[in-house]
Amino acid sequence: MNDPFLLGGREFASRFLLGSGKFRNKQDLHASILASGTGIVTVALRRIDLTRHEDNILEHIPPGIVLLTNTSGARTAEEAVRIARLAKASGHGTWIKVEVINDSKYLLPDNEATVAATRVLAAEGFTVLPYISPDLYTARLLVDAGAAAVMPLGSFIGSNQGLRTRDFIRVLIEEIDIPVIVDAGIGAPSHACEAMELGADAVLVNTAVAVAANPPLIAKAFAQAVEAGRAACLSGLPVPHAAGDASSPLTGFLFQ
Repeated sequence: MNDPFLLGGREFASRFLLGSGKFRNKQDLHASILASGTGIVTVALRRIDLTRHEDNILEHIPPGIVLLTNTSGARTAEEAVRIARLAKASGHGTWIKVEVINDSKYLLPDNEATVAATRVLAAEGFTVLPYISPDLYTARLLVDAGAAAVMPLGSFIGSNQGLRTRDFIRVLIEEIDIPVIVDAGIGAPSHACEAMELGADAVLVNTAVAVAANPPLIAKAFAQAVEAGRAACLSGLPVPHAAGDASSPLTGFLFQ
């Protein structure tokens, strides 16, 4: 199946993105990256140690992986821009996941501030992937601002609740011409498969992998679920029916 995943001017073999937070140890993170086959790993700049030693998270991310630095901790557009610029100045590239959260209870992204930060960073040449609450008008503004993708939440971050915003994500998939990457709340491979069946371009998972009893195994399961969901979407899923529809004729098989 010739179905390349194009993002930020690059082609990726996998449509599964992995976050690096909450892992019990760096060995689990490294093994999960390898098991999943992901090409993109998110890392919070505040968790990167600029010195080279064994505890530095960067030492456990395999070569060839695109580092997607996120602006976790930013509460305003200005703080997000500052973090992105620090990441670039520190040699961590220009791929940025813009995450602006000033709500400490539900951890919902500030869409307005996210648009403002995206506009500034995209103009400076960053590849910007903004994390948002799924809203069509915000997504359109992000397209105009130069975002490389939009990353709508499936449910509350870290909640493992799955696609509680399914209908809103569907609108973005139907109306937005840049990739839609479902992020946050994905708690099981079945959730990831559902997002891909819906037509999402990719899925990002962190908590569900990091806190699992066997992170590398579930990372592999997530990657397989993403592939299955993508194939199902491209195959043209059948339309659900309210009543039964026999797969074999119910008449003509008894003769007197």
